Amino acid sequence: MTAGIRVSEEPATSPVAQHCLELYYGELRTRFEEGFDPSRSVVHSLDEFAPPRGCFLVIYASGEPVACGGFTPLGAAAYLKRMWVAPAARGLGMGRRLLAALEEKARSLGYRSARLETHQTLAEARQLYRSSGYVEVEPFNAELYAHHWFEKPLDGA
Repeated sequence: MTAGIRVSEEPATSPVAQHCLELYYGELRTRFEEGFDPSRSVVHSLDEFAPPRGCFLVIYASGEPVACGGFTPLGAAAYLKRMWVAPAARGLGMGRRLLAALEEKARSLGYRSARLETHQTLAEARQLYRSSGYVEVEPFNAELYAHHWFEKPLDGA
């Protein structure tokens, strides 16, 4: 699964991104006790991920999409959202690779920090963020599905 890994910047509205996001949304609907409706989330439109201030990435392994995620502007911060790794690709470092690629892209666009939030049931996400230098901060938005908010400075921005 780690052969032929490629990170591709794509519109969040592309067919491949849509496929990944539908799998992501489906997983959240089953994992969150309250379910999940993307229209009730802080990011309402996939157009918010569009350049020049936003970005959406898809990771491919052996030609198959296995991860996705993006960011939108939130003041001087890149607001990371919709990070997902396919179950078959978990434990292979794809989440860490995706997070690093998003941070690098945000840094290249001049963002000074990255912010994100996550649900209480996503313990693996919280572990990834903490081990990648994110610190828990006070809530910075009213995301319905969030219980933990994180921030990380992007040195060199």
